[in-house]
Amino acid sequence: MTQRTRILRNAAIVGVSTALLGITAPVTAVANPSSPLTWGSCEGTTVDPRQQCATLQVPMDHSDPGSPLIDIAVSRIPAENPDARRGSLLLIAGGPGGSSLNDPSGKGQKLPQNVRDTHDLIGFAPRGLAPSTPVSCGLEHGDLATSKLRPWPAPDGSVDGNMATARRMADACARNGGELIKHLSTANEARDIDRVRAALGERKISAWGVSYGTYVGAVYSQLFPHRTDRIVLDSVDNPDPDRVNRAWLAGHEQGVEDTFPHFAAWASKPGNPDRLARRAADVRPMFLRLAARLDREPIPWPGANPEELNGNVLRQALLDGLYRPSRYPALAELIRAARQGTVPPAPQAPPEDVLQNVAGVGAGTLCNDVAWPESQAVYEKGVAESRAEYPLTAGMPRNAMLCASWPYPPREPVRITDHGPSNVLLVQNERDVATPLTGALKMREALGRRAVMVTVDSTGHDAYLANGNACGDRVVSRFLATGVRPGSDVYCR
Repeated sequence: MTQRTRILRNAAIVGVSTALLGITAPVTAVANPSSPLTWGSCEGTTVDPRQQCATLQVPMDHSDPGSPLIDIAVSRIPAENPDARRGSLLLIAGGPGGSSLNDPSGKGQKLPQNVRDTHDLIGFAPRGLAPSTPVSCGLEHGDLATSKLRPWPAPDGSVDGNMATARRMADACARNGGELIKHLSTANEARDIDRVRAALGERKISAWGVSYGTYVGAVYSQLFPHRTDRIVLDSVDNPDPDRVNRAWLAGHEQGVEDTFPHFAAWASKPGNPDRLARRAADVRPMFLRLAARLDREPIPWPGANPEELNGNVLRQALLDGLYRPSRYPALAELIRAARQGTVPPAPQAPPEDVLQNVAGVGAGTLCNDVAWPESQAVYEKGVAESRAEYPLTAGMPRNAMLCASWPYPPREPVRITDHGPSNVLLVQNERDVATPLTGALKMREALGRRAVMVTVDSTGHDAYLANGNACGDRVVSRFLATGVRPGSDVYCR
């Protein structure tokens, strides 16, 4: 049994949707880097029957002509009106560690008819992510907890444990990640995308990138500007070339501050069955008191990872719960239970094979893109400052991830500039916990004349056709369908 088949089988056993995980095994047909793709049916029952799958081989090291080849899994749903077909629209997932392989069958079907009529919808699993050639760090089970992958400091603000965790995780990645983990990077993903474009037979390609996918789309547009058609960057990352993912992590402190008042207003609204307080102003101090109590007195939580609800698990649950308003009720349920000294049923986690794979891709990409400080003092200073200014996130956004002990040098940070065609549209919610508006404005500044930005008066991560509003959706849909953008930046109430 192959690893990719085992991952799919395990997902089915535990009842995890492979569509949700973005994992669909392609047929075994393989094309060499310069050949057209050979399409066949996709494995799995959750995809649209029109979706086709193929595998493309690309060099592990694009700078070495003799480099071993790795697989990239690709999918498509052809344009629904062949006579009106314009080209291909690539769907780029977030992450790093996300897949768009099932997106032609999923979010792609939310696109307006005139976009689906004129564009093949293309998905792919990035290098390292099954069913593309997979990578894994073989992390300890406890290190796969989200509250451990995010570097929450100790209750007193100490980062000693985080530095030890970084060393342990980085050592595991070096020991178990093989040669491929050294070649995971956003620039290499962009080069893989250009191989996909060529294999599709397209002179230019359009793209809709979300979250980390906005950075992938920006890097592709920087490295291959003459190959881009219509580029939509949705929920936009800060492209700071000196910090990259350190800036994304740090952005959470402002993202939580931007979004928490919306949650507090909801959680104090009369008539809300999940109401937590009589006034919005009472929700923040209540949450901070509860987190501090759980720091001192964790509640056992059998079946969860870790198997206790402590202060940092609650803080991570807050961050996760602010991603979209539809998650507010579950967050309120957890807070209510914790205040009473109980816990809800443990959340169901994906299969460990999947978590290991996603963690490995995330680690390799984040750590290879840019160098992180190795000095503990740098993190101690940043955490102390962050805790004082942003107590809801307790210093986590400026703390040390495993990249602080990464054994390999950064591959090649990419500086995003205004050199290239003016064919980029940014769409950004005002209140976004993961990619705050402040970071999106940095991307807007970097792209200069190449871009126009739509700022949406809405709350949540992922704006277009998700957590935005009708005004923003209309602007983006018109651009994808016709190529027409607003003449200048716009604000959608």
